Amino acid sequence: MASVPAETTPTKSPKPVKPTGDTINTHKVRWTKARPTSQGRKLQLTWWSGVAPCTVLDRVKVKETRKSVKVTLYEGTAPKAKDVACIMIAVEKTTTVKLKTPLGKRKVVDGAKP
Repeated sequence: MASVPAETTPTKSPKPVKPTGDTINTHKVRWTKARPTSQGRKLQLTWWSGVAPCTVLDRVKVKETRKSVKVTLYEGTAPKAKDVACIMIAVEKTTTVKLKTPLGKRKVVDGAKP
C-alpha cells in the first residue's frame, strides 16, 4: 500500500480573512461550507481561493428572509497587486458574518450558484 506524501496532506485550518472592499475585477465566488456559530447569530463561511494580494475577499452580501439566508461572497484583486506575481495555489479561507436574526430553521443558500 502506497503512503501519501506529507506535503499533499492538508493539515492547516482555513485562513481567516476579512473583506477589504476595494478590489478590482470583482466577481462572485462559491463557498463550500456555512456553519452557524454564536447560537445561530453568525455564519462561518469556508471556501477555496487564491493567494493574496492577487485574490482577496472584497465583500459578503447577506439577504435574509423568513425561510432562507442567501450569502454571496465577492472576491477580486487588491489594487496593490498590479505588478505582483502570485503563485497558483489553492488556499482554504474562512470569514464570519453576523445575521440580523438567529438562523433557526432557515436554509442557507449560496448566492454565487446559478
